[in-house]
Amino acid sequence: MSYATHLVSLYGLPVYSFPGPDARTDDLPDADGFAWRITSDVHDSDEAWTAAFARFCAAVDTTRVRALIVGPWQEAYDTDPTVVVDALVGARDRFPALRALFVGDMESEECEISWINQTDVTPLLTAYPALEELGVRGGSGLEFPAVSHGALRKLVIETGGLGAEVVRGVGGSDLPALDHLDLWLGTPDYGGDSEITDLEPILSGARLPHLRHLALRNSEMQDAVAAAVASAPVVARLEVLDLSMGILTDEGAAALLGGQPLTHLKKLDLHHHYLTEPLQDRLRQTLTGVELDLDRDDADEDTEDDGTVWRYVAVGE
Repeated sequence: MSYATHLVSLYGLPVYSFPGPDARTDDLPDADGFAWRITSDVHDSDEAWTAAFARFCAAVDTTRVRALIVGPWQEAYDTDPTVVVDALVGARDRFPALRALFVGDMESEECEISWINQTDVTPLLTAYPALEELGVRGGSGLEFPAVSHGALRKLVIETGGLGAEVVRGVGGSDLPALDHLDLWLGTPDYGGDSEITDLEPILSGARLPHLRHLALRNSEMQDAVAAAVASAPVVARLEVLDLSMGILTDEGAAALLGGQPLTHLKKLDLHHHYLTEPLQDRLRQTLTGVELDLDRDDADEDTEDDGTVWRYVAVGE
């Protein structure tokens, strides 16, 4: 469960955490040199996220800010960030240079990924038509109705379980500039109820003409995803294909190798997998010019007395 860690960079900028209410703010770094992380200080203060954001707006030249990170809001396991989204939308005229947003940057001790309550995040895209990167962590209550956005280049949704409605919303969106899409599909235990048919609009690539990096990962149905990807039209234009962090077995990898050629890829990422050594060797021999990540990481499995084998995605809680 170590994947959901604090961001160290966003939009190519190092992260700087805006100080708490008792700290000095007269010696802050350049506004455009960092991705600013704003958080409720849930351990040492009762300050709400919106209050911290108000202090930030008063202390920093927001017209130069290029990247914002929303850290914990109070009781994220019980409260969705609607007031956070509303605050960001309401401040849109103060952030003309904003190009990247990430909502829900929390580690497990702050809130387990599948306990993070989310909300409809698409008002952020409407409010910031020049936004190039949007990231979200947490799938509980997350909404993403189909939207049109001409500037978005990167969309990342990290969850222990991604709802089918969200997958369909992403697939139904018109995102002509998107070149990087990363969806953590998760498991049904944590709300990941999407099926392969929900992925078809994404795999067709019809609304994603510039997609070059596709990640469909952390999935309990990783074999079925791999089989669908094997014949997906979008794959021919990809540079990076990422099917990592899930329950990928020889069945899925064999289907992937039996589909369209993948030799044009720059990278195929399958880390955290359940492949046998012979299948890994087939991948290496077939894709000699492709960077392969076949690290097993912590992909352990349990076998019960009756022979039942349990395998696990990398991030569930």
